[in-house]
Amino acid sequence: MSSNNDFLPINGTDYVEFYVGNARQAAHYYQTAFGFQPLAYAGLETGLKNRTSYVLMQDKIRFVFTSSMHADDSIAKHVSDHGDGVKVVALWVDDARKSWEETTSRGAKSYQEPQTASDENGEVITSGIHTYGETVHIFVERKNYKGPFLPGFVKWEPEYRPEPVGLKYVDHMVGNVGWNQMNTWVEFYAKVMGFNQLVSFDDKDISTEYTALMSKVMSNGNGRIKFPINEPASGKKRSQVEEYLDFYGTSGVQHVAMATDNILETVTALRNRGVEFLTVPDSYYETVLDRVGSIDEELKALRKLGILVDRDEEGYLLQIFTKPVQDRPTVFYEIIQRKGAKSFGKGNFKALFEAIELEQVKRGTL
Repeated sequence: MSSNNDFLPINGTDYVEFYVGNARQAAHYYQTAFGFQPLAYAGLETGLKNRTSYVLMQDKIRFVFTSSMHADDSIAKHVSDHGDGVKVVALWVDDARKSWEETTSRGAKSYQEPQTASDENGEVITSGIHTYGETVHIFVERKNYKGPFLPGFVKWEPEYRPEPVGLKYVDHMVGNVGWNQMNTWVEFYAKVMGFNQLVSFDDKDISTEYTALMSKVMSNGNGRIKFPINEPASGKKRSQVEEYLDFYGTSGVQHVAMATDNILETVTALRNRGVEFLTVPDSYYETVLDRVGSIDEELKALRKLGILVDRDEEGYLLQIFTKPVQDRPTVFYEIIQRKGAKSFGKGNFKALFEAIELEQVKRGTL
């Protein structure tokens, strides 16, 4: 799509904000386990009375962890209803007012009218719209701002700073939506935000003997934002998307995929820090090279870490998925390294689903 008819130009993901039960402890976990670096803080000490937020970054990825200070506000209710989960998928734009006008005029429900916040570092304009479940998109225009994150935040400089693990940027973010809701949200991203459909998978592509799901991938004009949308499909047993919806309570972000330039090093570091990954059966590696052809990495090293490989017309990719990172089996992460491939690992779906089903059996939720 050329820029002249891209009515919603997006530069990339600005930040992802999680509403969590304990922001301080969540921040510590993401520093320790995932190698995120401290960036900014807002809370009682900065004059906020109702919430606390810690901002962490790793290369181009920014995560915000926000907790309520009171039992009776929307943040506390979000955590009570869903557990720790993603509230805001913020998009970096050049014009937050225009982004809001273009999307709301096409039918988006407004979450926040355009507003300007400023401090000694300049000003930021933000606006927002609702998307699936209780998730929202905030448009962030920061071209006139030099501060660490947003007005109202101060630099957060703790002594404790574990090393990064090589995570680079958000590759894609997957939304799980309810039965027969996928096309509704695919149409929302197409009509309201001008996204294109890159690819679709049906239950013949993504199924095992027991469970199935459907998925369509929506992407913006420059391809920097990719949102796969999943819905459950009928199977003999309860699929991972149904399990997510049962525990999250509504549609929401299922996983954030983060890119690395060296998946072997990144996953080794993450494992050493206690991050747990799904394990695929050893048999996966007996046939994988027949399917994907020659690759630069040693199969033995991939097998040892449980990393999956898939190929498309443009190259191959390496990927692995963590177990859920909170008590409810909801949000998890994907670590991905692309070596030319633009796709999403279709060839791995079956092995991955079987690995997830093994975890569901342990939880008694299959």
